[in-house]
Amino acid sequence: MPKIDIKSIPADASTAYPAPFRASMSGRDRKRLGNAAGLTQFGVNLCRIAPGGASSQRHWHQNEDEFIYVLEGEVVLCEDGGETVLKAGDAAAWKAGVANGHCIVNRSGSEAVVLEVGSRHASERVDYPDIDMRMEREGASPKYFRKSGEPY
Repeated sequence: MPKIDIKSIPADASTAYPAPFRASMSGRDRKRLGNAAGLTQFGVNLCRIAPGGASSQRHWHQNEDEFIYVLEGEVVLCEDGGETVLKAGDAAAWKAGVANGHCIVNRSGSEAVVLEVGSRHASERVDYPDIDMRMEREGASPKYFRKSGEPY
């Protein structure tokens, strides 16, 4: 297995979220380690979250499993059932198809670093329980809709 030169991978602060929800993703960037290695069956990201930042909008996946491992700092896991503080060495995971909206936020005064791992299913639907948005993807391009089905 070739070594991945993490320092040479650019940090990606972009989001595919439509305009009303893009600004909430400031303070987060990812180094897409899986992409750099050419992986196709699962994704691996090194995610840095600045104080006040969040990993994503609260969401859940119909077809993809997700796993996170906190490498540095402290984050708050926000789920349907409440909030849980996660510190370096803590992990969390979500099984595909389980309707448990989740995200992580950094409420501390220091940057947090989280390893994210997720499956890459050919088709996907993501629900966002707190906002008027859902995502559907067939292949590579996600499409965002209002809960009514109207496209963004």
